[in-house]
Amino acid sequence: MGDPKKPRKKWRGPRHPWRKDVLEQELELMGKYGLRNKRELWIAKTMLSEIRRKARVLLALPEEERRRREKALVHRLYRMGILNNPEGTVDDILNLTVEDILERRLQTIVYKKGLARTIYQARQFIVHGHIAIGERRVTSPGYLVSREEEPLVDYAPTSPIKEKAKQIVGG
Repeated sequence: MGDPKKPRKKWRGPRHPWRKDVLEQELELMGKYGLRNKRELWIAKTMLSEIRRKARVLLALPEEERRRREKALVHRLYRMGILNNPEGTVDDILNLTVEDILERRLQTIVYKKGLARTIYQARQFIVHGHIAIGERRVTSPGYLVSREEEPLVDYAPTSPIKEKAKQIVGG
């Protein structure tokens, strides 16, 4: 077991950090999803590359083992909410984009459910502890919400702004 004070890095930065097209695309995604810094985007990109790498490894396996592992991977991604079809294929996995992962962040889901007026307000509500999944308060905007947890996302029961926020967001 590793040293708990030295966690492993969850992201890899871009190979060519100063390409104009990459910088513009990253800036656009940061604004659209209300990311604090590019590291949050790189975490999502790294997660996507790992998922796609697993899918490419499946292509080299014998047919019966490939089918079994493919079904498990598709089922996992469907439960996470990244894939829309429970009967997906390796092609569906390889066609995923970083936006598919960013759509599953708690910050994005809070905004899309109308619990906050803006994506930035959604981030603030989460960080300040006003958002809960079920009865559990979650303070990480980058938390990936699974398909089962999505209907449970709401204001925290003990949040002092529960009624105020509904009035503010409502009008």
